[in-house]
Amino acid sequence: MLSRRHIRIKVMQALYGYLNAGFDSIGAGEKELMLSINRYYELFLYQISFLKEVFDVAQKQTEDAKQKHLPSNQERNPNLRFINNLFISAISKNSTLNDLYKKRNISWIGDNDIARRVFSNFKITPEYEKYMSSEENNFEKDKEIVAVLIKKYIADFPPLIQYYEDKSIFWVDDIDIVNMILIKIIRMSKQDTVDKTFSELEWFIDKEDKEFAINLFSKTIINSEKYGKIISDKTVNWDIERIAMMDILLMKMAICELLEFCSIPVKVTLNEYIDLSKMYSTPKSSVFLNGILDKLIDDFRKSDMIKKTGRGLM
Repeated sequence: MLSRRHIRIKVMQALYGYLNAGFDSIGAGEKELMLSINRYYELFLYQISFLKEVFDVAQKQTEDAKQKHLPSNQERNPNLRFINNLFISAISKNSTLNDLYKKRNISWIGDNDIARRVFSNFKITPEYEKYMSSEENNFEKDKEIVAVLIKKYIADFPPLIQYYEDKSIFWVDDIDIVNMILIKIIRMSKQDTVDKTFSELEWFIDKEDKEFAINLFSKTIINSEKYGKIISDKTVNWDIERIAMMDILLMKMAICELLEFCSIPVKVTLNEYIDLSKMYSTPKSSVFLNGILDKLIDDFRKSDMIKKTGRGLM
C-alpha cells in the first residue's frame, strides 16, 4: 500500500541519517531503514484505533445522557446512526486489528480527551447534521462520513498531531501519508470484504518494495564515492561544498536508480527526485537537479550505461 515515493522518502531519510550518524555497517543502516518503514504501519494502526475511540466516545456520551435524572425525549430516544456506523462496527469487531493493538500496546486509555474534543467539534458540523438526518442508510454513506471525519476533522487536529510528535519525531512527516492511505482504503472497502481487507494489513509494504528499499539504500552507499565523482564532474562551475547536502544525496539516489534499477523508467526517476527536492531541499533545488540530471542522463545514454528492460522504459 505504500507507494514508491513513500519508500524513496524513507530511504532518503535513512541515508541522511546513515551518512551523518556514522553507522558501523550497511546492515545496521538497513535495519534502521526497515524500522522506519514499519513506523508507517504502527502510526496507521494508531489512526485506526483513534477512529474507533471517537465512535466509542460518541456511544458513551449517548449512554450517559440516558442516565440523567431527567433526560430529554431526544436523550431517551437518541439518533444512533453515527454510533452504529457499519464501517466502524466492522473494524471494531476485527480480531486481527484488536490483536495488533494489544501486541503493539496501542491504547487511548488516559488520552481519550483528544477523541472527545474531535467528536465535540464534529457533531456541530453541517456534514454530521446532514448524515444524521439523511434517509439513506447504507455502507457507502457510512464509510464516506468516516472519510470526511478523518480528512477534515482528524488529519490536522493540533492536539492529535502533538500527541504523535511526542510519540515519535518521525510521525510528524508520516501522518499525512498515513491519513491518505487510510482514506483510500476506507473508500475502496466493500461491506462483505471489509473484515478481510483489515486482516491483511501486513501487505502495507510487499516483498518487492522491501527489496527496492534495501537495494536503493545499500547500492547508493556502496557507490556513494563513485556517484559523488560523477556529480562533481558535472558541477565544475559550482563550489561542491556549497551545494546542499540534500541535493547531493538526492542526485546520488537518482543516479543509483538510473544505473542499477532496470525496470524503472528514466522519466519516472527524473520526475520523482525533482519532486522530492521541492519537498525536502531548497527553493531552487528542483531547477538545479533537473539541469544536472538531464545532462547526466544524456551522458549515460551516449555511454550506453543505462540498461532498461521492457517497452518504453527509455
